[in-house]
Amino acid sequence: MEFPIVASGGSTVSSGGGLAERYAAALYSYASDEHVLDQVVEQLDGLGRMIDTSSDLRRLLDSPLIDLQTSQKAARAVLVEQGFGKIVQDFVGVVISNRRQNALRTIVRAFAALVAEKRGVIVAHVQSAHPLTDVQEQQLRARLIEAGFGNVDIHKHVDATLLGGLVVRIGARLYDSSLKSRLQRLQYAMKGAA
Repeated sequence: MEFPIVASGGSTVSSGGGLAERYAAALYSYASDEHVLDQVVEQLDGLGRMIDTSSDLRRLLDSPLIDLQTSQKAARAVLVEQGFGKIVQDFVGVVISNRRQNALRTIVRAFAALVAEKRGVIVAHVQSAHPLTDVQEQQLRARLIEAGFGNVDIHKHVDATLLGGLVVRIGARLYDSSLKSRLQRLQYAMKGAA
């Protein structure tokens, strides 16, 4: 399998964007051309979850001590065992053969962002001190729609250090209403008044 991103020796052909974005664009283009985009999207989502939850897989991807062939064989064996299709297996093989395996999680994120962009979905990364309830998530989604963000996909993350409130990141925009930030601003204001 040949992905349009890779030239011999692992140098990239495409210009513009970062490494992860170029790999993501190549996979997106290939999967679209092969009419298996939905399948690849689902499998890459699963691959991202697998990387996040498996310390053994992360160790395999991050270790510079494992030689290239061993790394490729091990990754392929894991992907086959977990039921990933040939396109994803070959793509991970290309990433590893170009010695970019430590960037695989970033590439998976870039692919998800590209898919969301192509489908007109806006991704909102939401951090909260406590898990959001379904009602709170629906209220947040309604507020984001009111603010002009149409089709919103909310990615939630719990960060107890926020103490309360939310931090919402949509693209380059950051909305921080966390208690931690409010206290920091108050502290800076008090220092300035003294």
